[in-house]
Amino acid sequence: MTKQQQKKNTPKNNTKKARIFTQEEIKSVLDSLEEMYPDADCELHFENLFQLIVAVVLSAQTTDKSVNRVTPDLFQKYPNAAALADAGRRAAEEQGLAEDEIIALSKEDLLELGIDAVSQIIHTLGMYRTKSRNLLKLARVLTDTYGGNVPDDYDKLVALPGVGRKTANVVLSVGFGHQRIAVDTHVFRVANRIGFAHAADVLATENALMEILPESRWSRTHHSLIFHGRYCCTARKPNCEQCKISQYCDYYKKTLQNHEES
Repeated sequence: MTKQQQKKNTPKNNTKKARIFTQEEIKSVLDSLEEMYPDADCELHFENLFQLIVAVVLSAQTTDKSVNRVTPDLFQKYPNAAALADAGRRAAEEQGLAEDEIIALSKEDLLELGIDAVSQIIHTLGMYRTKSRNLLKLARVLTDTYGGNVPDDYDKLVALPGVGRKTANVVLSVGFGHQRIAVDTHVFRVANRIGFAHAADVLATENALMEILPESRWSRTHHSLIFHGRYCCTARKPNCEQCKISQYCDYYKKTLQNHEES
């Protein structure tokens, strides 16, 4: 997807105009971040596109480490979309129901059985029942509509149950190699602190980043900003003294100015 196509899929938002960075300043910030985090990449564990999209759906409002603790058991029991879609039938069989009894179950009954089964595996995650429901519905659409495959198309991805803009962007970037900017809480916080954006929400931040950053560096910068948010520019106590981009950072300049004035 081109820069124009991604911007077309971005709703307009109330965004304050960010200060103007020179191309040299942008390059210096991005190069410094890559130097700080040479191994920055997706930290979710997966072996194929099905596992990737499931893991990203599970990661909503949950740490990657927490997701990685539950996905081995989840993928062992449900190795593909078809297996996950039929989790309710499998649960019924494991309960000893006869075939005629399973056939007599409604779709909602089978769905609830599947939700219970998946929830037992991922119950340590936040919103685990909602996520279980979404995963079962997602797996059903992948199985029935796409032959068990994950579509390489933004509009098709965001139409899937449990898949929003961020999840679609991560799948397109990590899974298919497209240049995308997925904005999570870390990217939102760091981008606005640096001054790459002055936005009230993630959609406006994404749009601002697309405007200012070279498209060829979108995906790598997404991971760099996440790592910077996790390990240096944390929410409560950013480690500005150890930060290699503080000279460019609006937040640091304001903090330093306030300290000098106090």
